[in-house]
Amino acid sequence: MIRVATYNVRALRDDRGALSRVIAALRPDVLCVQEVPRFAVGWRRALAQVTGMTLAAGGRAAGVAVLTGPRATVLHAEQHRLRRFLGLEWRAMAVAIVEIEGTRLAVGSVHLDLHSGARMWHIVEVATRIGTVAAGHGARPVLAGDFNEQPDDPAWQYLSRRFTDGYAAAPRGDGSTFPAANPGKRIDAVFTGPGLTVHACGDSDDIPALEDLRAATDHRPVIAEISAAGIRSE
Repeated sequence: MIRVATYNVRALRDDRGALSRVIAALRPDVLCVQEVPRFAVGWRRALAQVTGMTLAAGGRAAGVAVLTGPRATVLHAEQHRLRRFLGLEWRAMAVAIVEIEGTRLAVGSVHLDLHSGARMWHIVEVATRIGTVAAGHGARPVLAGDFNEQPDDPAWQYLSRRFTDGYAAAPRGDGSTFPAANPGKRIDAVFTGPGLTVHACGDSDDIPALEDLRAATDHRPVIAEISAAGIRSE
């Protein structure tokens, strides 16, 4: 089983010890992060220390990154700037091609804008780009991140027609991710492309202390257990 997680870490501004414990409990093979500390000196070292993982793609330029654990072999990495809108933050997608237990994935980390028009434009960009990158490397696409909207909203619906919403396919827990202290919205997700089966998605099966989830950052993480379609490895 391959474990892919996504987590908005709010620039490591909160309780780093709590954040580290939450990530350790998730046991991800691949971790997509949003709000990487963009202006801090030594941000790479800090991110590695907190996550216990290796930076594979992306970084502080647009605040998104893909990190990997020891089971993942990184074959390729790239970052794509998305269309820039005047007055809004310049967004990007970080992509890593990884191989785990013989399954090759193209994993993209995104953080969409608060502006609905920008989100709709960008979701078309990232859906197209992750498919193209995956096809070019013989990989299966996975797109994860902070989408800043909920499942009934237009950009989410667009993506759901092209990819599988992991939580909708195999829910675990109530799915709410924001705000961390008392979540009532599902705005963070893991989407998978053709050729992948989602066995569970949502809360960790080793839920850390509630105090840690509240103290680590302002989002809750999402963890998906996936495999190549028709294959379930223990």
